[in-house]
Amino acid sequence: MRTVIRCAFWLLSLFLMSEIQAVTPRKEPLKLGAERMDVVTRLLKDKQVGLVVNQTSILEKQQKHLLDALLEEGVDVKKVFAPEHGFRGTADAGAEIKDSRDVKTGVPIISLYGKNKKPTAEQLAGLDVVVFDIQDVGARFYTYISTMHYVMEACAESGIEFIVLDRPNPNDFVDGPVRQKGFESFVGVDPLPVLHGLTVGELAWMINKEGWLKSTPDTCKLHIVKMENWRHGDPYWLPVKPSPNLPNDQSIRLYPSLCFFEGTNISVGRGTYYPFQILGAPDPRYGDFTFTPASLPGFDTKPLHKDKECYGTDLREYPFTGGLTLKFLLDFYNKAGNDQAFFFTRPQWFDLLAGTKELRFQIVRGLNEDEIRASWQPALNEYKKIRKKYLLYPDYR
Repeated sequence: MRTVIRCAFWLLSLFLMSEIQAVTPRKEPLKLGAERMDVVTRLLKDKQVGLVVNQTSILEKQQKHLLDALLEEGVDVKKVFAPEHGFRGTADAGAEIKDSRDVKTGVPIISLYGKNKKPTAEQLAGLDVVVFDIQDVGARFYTYISTMHYVMEACAESGIEFIVLDRPNPNDFVDGPVRQKGFESFVGVDPLPVLHGLTVGELAWMINKEGWLKSTPDTCKLHIVKMENWRHGDPYWLPVKPSPNLPNDQSIRLYPSLCFFEGTNISVGRGTYYPFQILGAPDPRYGDFTFTPASLPGFDTKPLHKDKECYGTDLREYPFTGGLTLKFLLDFYNKAGNDQAFFFTRPQWFDLLAGTKELRFQIVRGLNEDEIRASWQPALNEYKKIRKKYLLYPDYR
């Protein structure tokens, strides 16, 4: 009898497992917009094409650059437009990028980081379409999305189609102060919070529809090639570092919180192999961990506190799941003795990164993180209403 009962339970468990597997959808592998090559080539057939790409424009499954893949498909790529850090992504932050030619393919490369951050009508002449395929990290002050805005604007003015090949957002949160009027800059072109919670495709749609281009709303001939098998909240680990000083996932997670330090006298680890994972300055008051920034090709050749021993904090193993925190900023300000002139060495730059002067004033007045966060909520709530209209992928959070 016991044997019969065991067999019955075993058969029942097999039946239940098969039923569960039948109703539970399997998670299919992510397919980037650029990897939907049948769609992309159909959109580009018989057209003269410009690309806005860099080292992140990789078809992951083939480990092939988009430029190479399109040329192999017979697409007529006339020129490449390169953002900050250049086509290969090796230039220092803020370094001027010059026009050149791709050594491998001979395709001309036009810089969009230097004398002009927006393509001229002359540079766009002869093109039917411009394709944007660059990996963003989800932060308003990461300049690739500023480049996207300006290229969209130029395409709208010239009547040229603009196509976004969508990619995931590895910092997929909505948080931080919303950029206020009067604080427009290349680290804050659009009125976004520090963490905008959108893919580049969704963001392009928002920019176009909300009238944030100089032209009237919805004048950019926009087409978005969506990803497949991705939704908001899905984790994503970047296969290629998106810029010289974001070398790994920990730096990408911490970047939105640590970038504010760029307006202070505190090093974020530029000139080391651990940028945006360590903090410090040449003063023992900041901590026991030490490091010495140096000229480091491929990362930063002119870092803050170059060749000086810095004391601070090591965040390489810090258990941070992502989002935005002011913990580190407030902690270091307190360690600096609450001396605003000593700490905020580039106050105007700090305000542009924050998108407002209020954050700096709040820190100086001694507000804690909860109090500061509360002040963001009205603008964040309004932004979330706008964001909801432009979601191309489910968000179940």
